[in-house]
Amino acid sequence: MERSLRAARVATYVYFVLCGTLMGAWVVHIPAVEERVGVSHAALGGLLVLLGLGAFAGMQVAGPLADRFGARVVVPASGVLCGASLILPGLARDPWTLAGALFVFGFCNGCLDVSMNAHAVHVEKAYGRPVMSGFHATFSVGGVVAALVAAGAASAGLTPVASMAAMGAVGIVVALVSIRALLPSAPNAESSDSPPETEAVPDTAPGSARGRIWLLAVLALMVMLCEGAANDWSALHLKDVLGAPAGTAAFAYGTFAAAMTIGRLLADRLVARFGSMAILRHGAAMAAVGITLVALAPWMWAAFIGWALFGLGLSGTVPQLFSAAGHADPAAAGANVSRVAGLGYVGMLAGPAVIGWLTHLVPLNHAFVLLTLLCVTTAAAAGILRTGSDRMPRTEMATADR
Repeated sequence: MERSLRAARVATYVYFVLCGTLMGAWVVHIPAVEERVGVSHAALGGLLVLLGLGAFAGMQVAGPLADRFGARVVVPASGVLCGASLILPGLARDPWTLAGALFVFGFCNGCLDVSMNAHAVHVEKAYGRPVMSGFHATFSVGGVVAALVAAGAASAGLTPVASMAAMGAVGIVVALVSIRALLPSAPNAESSDSPPETEAVPDTAPGSARGRIWLLAVLALMVMLCEGAANDWSALHLKDVLGAPAGTAAFAYGTFAAAMTIGRLLADRLVARFGSMAILRHGAAMAAVGITLVALAPWMWAAFIGWALFGLGLSGTVPQLFSAAGHADPAAAGANVSRVAGLGYVGMLAGPAVIGWLTHLVPLNHAFVLLTLLCVTTAAAAGILRTGSDRMPRTEMATADR
């Protein structure tokens, strides 16, 4: 059993890298697709909303399916569909076909995203200790892989369509090869060796349990809105507010992304020692300090420190919210994760637009005060992780140690 569990964990890492790689493959080819279709930046921005809507729809479909049929069916099927649909945006020749292609690709990517997160929850439960943040760190690795592969393909003279087709085909093979290592079904109370008191929330009625899931979803929306805002506005902040050259300004996002990845690689150990509530509370507080420093920074080096603190603070928050949603009811882990991930994804898409709208009223750096308020609110609401199965990984680990 120990060997099969390790294999399931490795397979989950593989699917997270795969999801990040396939999404990254689309992102790095956006300029080429935009030129091929002949749309403006503004029109492309509108079309990208369809990618988000497709992803949201896919999450709502795949979550319940993962609960019903198991991860061994839904995760690889989603991986195959996502790999196959990657080429569709590259084949688009006009805005209408690109709109359809983006919706389909977003739908398939959303299915893979939520189903692999639901499986990650089951792996974490079987391990009896926090491992969720490590999975999310490997998603970022996938983006790096996509960038390197795309650069190599361009150097070799491959067209964007050929590059996307090749990465999609490899993705299909990877998704199929990794099937056997996945857990066949969700762990349940009867098969678990953990004490009864560590199982999913025993002290809440179904209505209040659903309310708790939606509260987790609202917190995910706020945290991921902050992340989405950083993705699109960090470099522009250094360039437009602090007057940094374009090359230097690009390092603002690089600093944020690197801090996010490092934080997620370290978060599981911190969760095991201090608990998920502490990571959410202190992480959100650190992010609030970081983005406030960015908003007030008169010098570039201070802004870089602020973006690093912002990324480091946010890094462990989303995995804790996903994990809490999945552990609340193992039999409905997929549905619960789909609610939290879906609303969080809405926040990720809304972040850039909300900050952009605020810039019509106040300077860009002053608009970041909204992110400070969201982080402070998240820190204040972190007590939601004090109850129920969020204590499970630490309790089970302590039992195993004894």
